[in-house]
Amino acid sequence: MSPAIPLRRPAPTPKLGQHFLTDDAATHAIVDALGDLSTRTVLEIGPGHGALTAILAPRCRRLVAIELDPALAAELRFRLRAHPTVQIIEADILTTDLGTLIPQGDMADGTTIDVIGNLPYYITSEILLRLFAAGRQGLLARAVLMMQRELADRLAASPGVRDYGLLSATTQMNARVETLFTFPPEAFSPPPAVHSTVLRLEFAPRFAELNVDPAGFDAFLKTCFAQKRKTLANNLRAAGHSPATLEAAWPAEIPPQARAESLALEPLAALYRALMPSSGAGPINA
Repeated sequence: MSPAIPLRRPAPTPKLGQHFLTDDAATHAIVDALGDLSTRTVLEIGPGHGALTAILAPRCRRLVAIELDPALAAELRFRLRAHPTVQIIEADILTTDLGTLIPQGDMADGTTIDVIGNLPYYITSEILLRLFAAGRQGLLARAVLMMQRELADRLAASPGVRDYGLLSATTQMNARVETLFTFPPEAFSPPPAVHSTVLRLEFAPRFAELNVDPAGFDAFLKTCFAQKRKTLANNLRAAGHSPATLEAAWPAEIPPQARAESLALEPLAALYRALMPSSGAGPINA
């Protein structure tokens, strides 16, 4: 019998931001951070050569891996052909309807998805926004995501520190953020020029709690953070709010010269409600 021909692994594609995690201890730590998966459906974003996928496959009830690179998707289908609960989808996560990943019968039972992935650096923010939208629809429970350390620091930053900004506020309106671990470039092939940090997100949208509508408050936050060097009042005036309107609506807990990055979400929500008194919470999956 002729010897088996080893499957040739495709080389990383720089334009796709491919940096494959090769540290075995790191891969197990990342999967372990999702907890018990025996009854869970897991979505893996950008599985690459399957370092996380191979660990996930025997642990979760159902695994869906979305891979943009056709060669890598083919490799994964071959490697994991013995796992009937694993589905490899060749697609772009930015154009995939996450709701279609849950069977209709499971949707009726309130099934949610856990997410895991080593996110491509160049589209991390876009992926996060799609996950937040799915979280508002009640599709997602938690996520363990690896990304560039500088971006992770921004997501987890507290108001008043330099890293806090629009993405911080948006993230924290949609999820509870926990920083888990950071890996050096040497843990990857090829090594990136930066360190990578793993975050755990527990999806818990705060729109109903703060009595604001999602679409309106998202737009309001963009206005508040439009010019980082400007005060909150100046950003709002630039967006068309008159000084008299702002003075009438201004909450006592916000200093007149405050910048948006110095404020927690609660006073910003209070200002939004005063400026948009008819907004209300509205449908949370708006």
